Amino acid sequence: MSADLRAGLDAAIQYLQELKAQGTQFVHVSPATLRALKSATPNSITEPEVPSADPMAGASPSPAIKTSNQPGSSAEFFALSPASALSSPTALSPEARRQAFAELRERAMVCVKCADLAASRKNVVFGVGDIHAQLMFVGEAPGADEDQQGEPFVGAAGQLLTKIIQAMGLSRQTVYIANILKCRPDTPGQSSGNRKPTPDEMKTCIPYLHAQIDLIQPKALVALGATAVEGLLGKTAGITRLRGHWQTYRNIPLMPTYHPAFLLRNQAISEKRKVWEDMLQVMEKLGMSISEKQRGYFLKG
Repeated sequence: MSADLRAGLDAAIQYLQELKAQGTQFVHVSPATLRALKSATPNSITEPEVPSADPMAGASPSPAIKTSNQPGSSAEFFALSPASALSSPTALSPEARRQAFAELRERAMVCVKCADLAASRKNVVFGVGDIHAQLMFVGEAPGADEDQQGEPFVGAAGQLLTKIIQAMGLSRQTVYIANILKCRPDTPGQSSGNRKPTPDEMKTCIPYLHAQIDLIQPKALVALGATAVEGLLGKTAGITRLRGHWQTYRNIPLMPTYHPAFLLRNQAISEKRKVWEDMLQVMEKLGMSISEKQRGYFLKG
């Protein structure tokens, strides 16, 4: 790498760090720009011009950073969405949100950051539901069924989650469902079964989830199971102790609860009631009406 290229890279990193310190949470990179960056060579990178101002970031860029007005150039890397655009669900127009979500999905669909997972997956499992949803469910990682179909929570545990959502008076189309990992954890040498994602895998993949949350801006999150809680909150105290108690994640109320797979293994009404009590809290947080019938689910007569 040439000295000029290294200096430019260092300056870019410094600029992004400064923006992060100012509260900027999202850097827009278009698919066309990603393709240009991947195909770029040191000889193809030219010294761009300094813009007079950055109208989107709301602050003057660092003097060390120069951007180009050339379409498709690496300058688009610095086309920034201000933090306020992601801190308020009304800051982005519906069309802008759909476009940002489509671009995020496109980047995730071709991600190969985890080489083993990328090599073994059948599909990237990005997420499903309403990108304007008030409620978002977060699991740990896709299983075999999800990997096959490219949609989260479609196996036996997913079918139970769907029933829970419907019991709340909602549907899979009116909430958003995603996982921390977008690829199924590989299981070399095994013809069946799943494994827990590693901390490094979750750390590598979670920026996609962060972007999903920042764009959707749900009013409440539900973390499904101990691994999801660990990946989101870094807490290993145990789901039994954490469930039913509100947490906060990215300034959004988060309710930890048991994974639906746990209820498939443990059919006790008392355990089903615990999950349902967690969902009642979520419904109350969202200001949803709750019928007496709903309040009485899984209570012993």
